[in-house]
Amino acid sequence: MIGDRLVFTDYHRAAAAKVLGVVRQRLENGKGPITVTVAGESGAGKSEVAICLAKALEDEGYRCIVLCQDDYFHLPPKSSHHKRLSDISWVGTGEVQLDLLGEHVQALKDHPGQPLAKPLVLFEEDRISSETLEPGPYDVIIAEGTYTTLLPDIDIRVFINRNFRQTKKARLARGRDPDVEFLEQVLDIEHREISRHGSRADIVIDPPKDELDD
Repeated sequence: MIGDRLVFTDYHRAAAAKVLGVVRQRLENGKGPITVTVAGESGAGKSEVAICLAKALEDEGYRCIVLCQDDYFHLPPKSSHHKRLSDISWVGTGEVQLDLLGEHVQALKDHPGQPLAKPLVLFEEDRISSETLEPGPYDVIIAEGTYTTLLPDIDIRVFINRNFRQTKKARLARGRDPDVEFLEQVLDIEHREISRHGSRADIVIDPPKDELDD
């Protein structure tokens, strides 16, 4: 998503390093291309961990690509917010084209020589455009987003185990919350859905120590 604001910390780099070892082992055993999902609640650090992981793999000579669930919402961010205000039941997996995201992950794996046209959200303009990804082959295909644990046929599922109360400071730092009080209602609904996804994960990333102490 163009226009999003990311803040990288040692926590994100350490989480990526934990995943890196597992991905590297599979690649060294000739089991590529590898598909990876990075999931968790809003502000958990999904984008940051996914990008740190891709950078670490690229530093080792592997070719990676990251798909962001935020590009697969049916509505752009501000329009989605207004839709939620008018109908709170809009919140959930139905907001996202998960099937399309899953198809694109599989296409990058199964048809590496073909370019892929995908949606692209322009945050500040509040509209959805498109972009064409370069052909592969890619060694690692990463999909990050709140509900990506639900994608089928994934090799490694990563879940960041931080709830929306723990991540409030991180969310405010990104400046994406148009209405904090209403957003808390939205995040509580998402929490009840996403908290069930951790059991599907292959790798669980614990919260930072200061959040565990709270």
